[in-house]
Amino acid sequence: MSGETRLANEAWEAMFRAQVALLRTFGADDVWLEVSQNEYDVLYTLSKSANGMSMVEINRGILMTQAGISRLIARLETRGLLERCVDDHDRRAVRMVLTPDGARIQKVVGRRHASAVASTMTRALSHEQLEQLRDISRTITSAIHPTHTDQESPRIRA
Repeated sequence: MSGETRLANEAWEAMFRAQVALLRTFGADDVWLEVSQNEYDVLYTLSKSANGMSMVEINRGILMTQAGISRLIARLETRGLLERCVDDHDRRAVRMVLTPDGARIQKVVGRRHASAVASTMTRALSHEQLEQLRDISRTITSAIHPTHTDQESPRIRA
């Protein structure tokens, strides 16, 4: 294995292990009172779109299987946190939108989650390191998905 291949794989493994450690830490945080972490992920994803999203668009925004998303959407809809509406551009299609209660819960949980993320990340990294991590992560994302333009930090919007 060449030095560059070894380094690339070590970097990938370190990044992956850091992500797993962070996700476990965030999952254990006492912020998921009104909704689960996966439910929040859907609410957050929908909060980025004033016109709602199709199931395909939601699926692109979160890390779950299509079947898992469908069940999750059904639960959130039953709880009155989101609703289906007809797509203005294609009357046969359905878009999911946050209800006022869904938007409120997303903001409440989002603020708590943002605070927990900041606490965890600033304990581990300096301001300069946080900027470097953000920039490196954006560089990787842009190289893999050149059309990806959303530079906002995912899942933390409050």
